[in-house]
Amino acid sequence: MVKRIVVGAHYGFRDWLAQRVTAVVMAVYTIVFLFAFLAKRPADHAAWQAFFAQGWLRFATLLFFVSLFYHAWIGVRDVLMDYVKPVWLRLALEVVVILALVGYAGWAVQILWRG
Repeated sequence: MVKRIVVGAHYGFRDWLAQRVTAVVMAVYTIVFLFAFLAKRPADHAAWQAFFAQGWLRFATLLFFVSLFYHAWIGVRDVLMDYVKPVWLRLALEVVVILALVGYAGWAVQILWRG
């Protein structure tokens, strides 16, 4: 019998699972949004504002965007780790990606709760 010793932080499984969970969240949101959209069919700016004035839709949309950004972070980080070998360049690109994703998240919050 071979005894396997597992060491490390197990980041691979956690990130794999996080990508699957965020993908499911985004898929469910897309279906729910489609049904809500087809039920209301907002045609002008005022109708869109009323559509997104519903608290549950704002929360679901924010959850969608947070899932999207985390999903994107894991994917981009993995690509950078696989293909960008100089550590300084990889770190610089990761910082740029993190700043962009955090900026996009802030922008999404601002749009959803602008008033």
